[in-house]
Amino acid sequence: MRKLLLAIVLGLSAIIIALSFSELETILLTLQKAHLRYFLLALVIQSIWFVTTGRMYQSIFHLLGIHDNVITLTRMATAATFINIVAPTGGAGGVALFASEARRRGHPTGKATVAAALFLLLDQAAFLVILALGLIILFRRNDLDAGEISASLFLFTIAIAYGFILYLGYRSAERLGNFLAKIARGVNKVVNFFGKENYLSEARAHEFAHEISDGFLGLTEKPSSLIRPILWGILDKGLLMLILICSFLSFQVPFSAGTIIAGFSLAYLFLIVSPTPSGIGIVEGIMPIALTSLNVNWSQAVVITLIYRAVTFWFPLAVGAWAFRTLHIGEIKQTS
Repeated sequence: MRKLLLAIVLGLSAIIIALSFSELETILLTLQKAHLRYFLLALVIQSIWFVTTGRMYQSIFHLLGIHDNVITLTRMATAATFINIVAPTGGAGGVALFASEARRRGHPTGKATVAAALFLLLDQAAFLVILALGLIILFRRNDLDAGEISASLFLFTIAIAYGFILYLGYRSAERLGNFLAKIARGVNKVVNFFGKENYLSEARAHEFAHEISDGFLGLTEKPSSLIRPILWGILDKGLLMLILICSFLSFQVPFSAGTIIAGFSLAYLFLIVSPTPSGIGIVEGIMPIALTSLNVNWSQAVVITLIYRAVTFWFPLAVGAWAFRTLHIGEIKQTS
């Protein structure tokens, strides 16, 4: 079963690569015209980003009383990023991966589930800080339009929904169970209307609620300690902005701090709210338009976007595939 799962996931990644093959060809042609030292520097920064993401997970796990080394959590976080790309489920795939690894390593799955869910919430909270700065810059430059405001409100709504569910689990397993059961009941009514059987289990909703509540029982520090992982999340976003700077420098394109912050904010915003995995096709279309509105030449904005996506999407996809494969090979060896 585990071998089948590994084959399915790697097969999905192969499909994504095949569907985006023309973009990869364009990236390779673009790299031939770039200053490679800045591209290589961007890859180094992205590698540091992997570790800081693992460090953010470590700080959240520590709050819940789970102690694991940063290298292991970095590998798990990188594999989770890969899963969320090839099987986009709003971050649920990554949460499931952490729960599975926790079970294998002898940690409580409820705590690992809470930790992974908290990561999603706190990572969005960290980005909202950067997004606020980006929107202020766009407002001052009279470049803020309805699409950006709508996408920001949508992201804020997602963050509130995550926070509300976690808060219910923190306060009462029964309340969270009842809330999730109502959602399951509503989804099943819609499915039944089309003549299908129940899609979601209300009993499983209550079980999941108790897992979340049990996970919060291990909270060893005050909720104010959540500021620490948020700061790690802000550092993560700072590293991604450094990669964007390297993308500008690769083609000797002048930039300002406002251009970097606003351009990154819009690119990352539409990456999150995009219906495609990690914004494939969406970010590549939105980011050049955003940079052009910030007084970057169109042709320069296109090649900057290609370099940025090569480092922040394709490189993590490849590293994540390796991390996921090594995790599951280790699991298969232990169970064989």
